Amino acid sequence: MDVTTLGSLLVGVGAVAGAVVAYLGKRGENAITVYGSLTNDLQEERDALKAEREALNTRLAEQAALRAADQAEIARLRALIVHLGGEP
Repeated sequence: MDVTTLGSLLVGVGAVAGAVVAYLGKRGENAITVYGSLTNDLQEERDALKAEREALNTRLAEQAALRAADQAEIARLRALIVHLGGEP
């Protein structure tokens, strides 16, 4: 095998290796793009759920305040009933 044939063979092997590296690199790039897209989707979903949770917590706090006001009104009315001579 002379030097020219050996050089041609090495160039061919190098071209195939370069093609394999480019193919694998593109697959990796696509995987990273998909991963980034999924991460963004999950973050958006997390933010939406966080906002929904905060709204529910606000509603729950409002309900607790209304219940406390109702309990105070019930206690006031019971005291009024006892004061007027009745039984609660």
